[in-house]
Amino acid sequence: MSTTQSERLRGLLEPLVSSQGLDLEEIEVDSVGRKRVLRVVVDSDEGADLDQIADVSRALSAKLDETDAMGAGEYTLEVGTPGAERELREHRHYVRAAGRLVKFQLAEGGELVARILEVDDDGVDLEVPGVKGRKATARRLVFEEIAKARVQVEFSRKDKKEEEA
Repeated sequence: MSTTQSERLRGLLEPLVSSQGLDLEEIEVDSVGRKRVLRVVVDSDEGADLDQIADVSRALSAKLDETDAMGAGEYTLEVGTPGAERELREHRHYVRAAGRLVKFQLAEGGELVARILEVDDDGVDLEVPGVKGRKATARRLVFEEIAKARVQVEFSRKDKKEEEA
């Protein structure tokens, strides 16, 4: 998708997504044979439920139908959330990932897997799990030290209620 089309779609769709109490995270247009697929990713601090996704999907579909933003030809609109292993790109993504285990690619090389404890304007405070019975350690990363960050799926993760008990 060209930058111009992406900017035009974002300008058209972002106010509608925001009016539904959600953030527009990503827009992607893919060609699948002769058809095109417009994928729109939305999220919020509380997450997005199926009703919100359905509401925003209807609003976006109606807006796209009344404009020529997608040009001539058929396309399919898909609206969803970032998913379990989302990449963290914006400050708000890190805030939403507080308490989660994240794999960090460090700018100077190397990787780190740690739990985000706190997020501020400059970086993140982490808890690095101990290895082979050792205690967890604290670490601070400023955002400039992070090349990439992705939330990790945890199957045996304790929720906040269990930790407080």
